[in-house]
Amino acid sequence: MRSRILALAAAGTLVLAGSTLLTTPAHAAADAQLSVFHGVPGLTVDVYVNGQRTLNDFKPGMMAGPLKLAAGTYTVAVTKGDAKDDSDPAIGPVKLKLAAGGNYTAVAHLKENGDPTATLYRNDVSKTAAGQGRLTVRHVAAAPAVDVRAGGTAVVSDLANPDEEVLDLAAGTVSASVTATGKTKALIGPADVAVEDGVNTIVYAWGSLDQDNLDLAVQTISGLHSGPGGVNAGEVGLAADRSPLPLLAGGVLLLGAGALVGRRRLTATRAAAAR
Repeated sequence: MRSRILALAAAGTLVLAGSTLLTTPAHAAADAQLSVFHGVPGLTVDVYVNGQRTLNDFKPGMMAGPLKLAAGTYTVAVTKGDAKDDSDPAIGPVKLKLAAGGNYTAVAHLKENGDPTATLYRNDVSKTAAGQGRLTVRHVAAAPAVDVRAGGTAVVSDLANPDEEVLDLAAGTVSASVTATGKTKALIGPADVAVEDGVNTIVYAWGSLDQDNLDLAVQTISGLHSGPGGVNAGEVGLAADRSPLPLLAGGVLLLGAGALVGRRRLTATRAAAAR
């Protein structure tokens, strides 16, 4: 799997760049921060927020954000890209509540059985120890439970869709691959993932095993240093070379439902509208 590291422009600005996910500054006063990842292969969508189309032709593999949003509840619907309005959504409508100061990523993805759904994750932006970074792994693919292996060892085991696991590790580069639980043959990867000091590196396993399009995408959240040297800046992570990042300016972009909260393995809340 090919991947690359791309520089990011000003914090909070969405930048057009080949198949990348954004770096998110960790803390932003009382506003919530929201990023959105589209992980449903083969489905181009429009996103409606409070009845207004906010994003047009949002393609698989794209990431938008982070956006600063006032705390509150928003109604979100995701439609097919050729829909005239949000009356027949593919996902939703859902009511999404964002807490003041929260840092979130909303993901449109497939359930294990291949049905589209959406999940909202609350990102762990607590401080890391000196010399350590944070690795978050999220299973959002149409695939059974998986292991994440590094150096031939399973560092994450039996991770089911749409769960996550969060680990604090010494800073360095991890050569990671995703395998079926208990197996060693890679379904995705191996790919080098940088675990940086004071950065939460979030890895998404997305796509469909049956459709043979499983892939990895990486988002980073910086500024988590324990010491005074911490800065709210960072670099874009690794992602598949499949699709571009949209150039957007302002506006409210929301997607998802449910929540994942905490620092160790958690079970994600399923989007109510997908049931």
